[in-house]
Amino acid sequence: MLRNTSTSYGLVAILLHWSMAFLIFGMFGLGLWMVELEYYDSWYHDAPYIHKAVGMLLLFLLIFRFGWRLSNARPNLMGETWEKFVALLVHRSHYLLLFGITISGYLIPTAEGVGIDVFGWFTVPASFSFSRQEADLIGLIHLYVAWAVVGLAATHAAAALKHHCIDKDMTLLRMFGQTNGNKKAETTKGETR
Repeated sequence: MLRNTSTSYGLVAILLHWSMAFLIFGMFGLGLWMVELEYYDSWYHDAPYIHKAVGMLLLFLLIFRFGWRLSNARPNLMGETWEKFVALLVHRSHYLLLFGITISGYLIPTAEGVGIDVFGWFTVPASFSFSRQEADLIGLIHLYVAWAVVGLAATHAAAALKHHCIDKDMTLLRMFGQTNGNKKAETTKGETR
């Protein structure tokens, strides 16, 4: 099943979720590590190149994921009313922060009008140019948004574990492809987005 239903996630949503989670945490670690490299380190040029190229792929994947999300049903949320509200807030905040981090990540290296080479496959052209001070400010925003993304992802993971271990519902298992046959699932009309 490729598409979502009211009770389960489809294969596309599952693959997008886990591949982006892996990439985001990998990019976070790479970003923290690369800014500490010395000029004569063998990774001094390669690590930022990889970070920028993967970042652009992540931006395109995010755009596709957002479009896929808008064109699919969302499985019904589980839990109390406040938990559903928080879940929606977290999901929407994730999209906002992910767009913030990928767009700021694009603006930093293109500040001087040079595009981003993506592994020799294509180049993402620069759209704007900024002063050094503006680029530094964008870099600081990029760093803070990265920490916010990771913090929100940790909260998201903790909530999924709470649903699995304490509530014993299908919230976490649905993201591994299992269908929802649990009685605790609430099927409220109008919860398709």
